[in-house]
Amino acid sequence: MGERRDCFGGLLELFLLTSLFNWLQERFGFVRGRSCTGMGCGTAFLILFACAFCSIVFNEDWTQFRI
Repeated sequence: MGERRDCFGGLLELFLLTSLFNWLQERFGFVRGRSCTGMGCGTAFLILFACAFCSIVFNEDWTQFRI
């Protein structure tokens, strides 16, 4: 078990994650035009940020895969 972070730290990370996600979606994602690249980038961002969200909420380190 790793260190647990406080509530404010988790909320700050979620706020920063949301801000970054919104900024990237405006620049490259679903909102950007009607091209296929907007759809592809938007989907990729959604999957990556969903994994990051779960990592923050459940306090998991997804970079270490041990059995």
